[in-house]
Amino acid sequence: MSTIDKSTILIEPWNDADLSLLISLNTNRMTQYLGGLESYNQIMSRHMHYLEMRKMGTGQMYAIILLPHRTKIGTVGYWDRKWNDKWIYEIGWSILPQYQRKGIASIAVKKAIIKAQDELKHNYIHAFPSIKNVPSNKICEKLKFKLIKKCNFEYPIGHFMVCNDWRLKLKKKK
Repeated sequence: MSTIDKSTILIEPWNDADLSLLISLNTNRMTQYLGGLESYNQIMSRHMHYLEMRKMGTGQMYAIILLPHRTKIGTVGYWDRKWNDKWIYEIGWSILPQYQRKGIASIAVKKAIIKAQDELKHNYIHAFPSIKNVPSNKICEKLKFKLIKKCNFEYPIGHFMVCNDWRLKLKKKK
């Protein structure tokens, strides 16, 4: 499979049926830059949090869908975070290995950024990929995020890593 056409990628709000996607993404390869594997209870807690984010007004998670078969291939989402004493959106994404390196993440992240902009809530959206996560850092660069600095970042709680702080100004609708 070569580069994907953006019209074949959808992002749809997280729902109960997306638990299996979280389980599929919980592999050593997929969590190597995220603090490692999660227990089933941790996955369930994450799933419930994803379901509640929209209701609480704190962000939105999406399943990434590949057409024409509506295959669930990853996640993308944004959520409120206090960073350097200011409220921002943080954005994160994950693509199953067999769909990586095809431009899918860039398309899905761009679609999620548009959704975040439409909310008119925060001025900036940040991504915090590990400095070792070359593909995620390249996505930030491709989507015109500005590299602010390297930083120590806690994720998950109790696990610190060195990340790049990438920032993108959200455009206000006129």
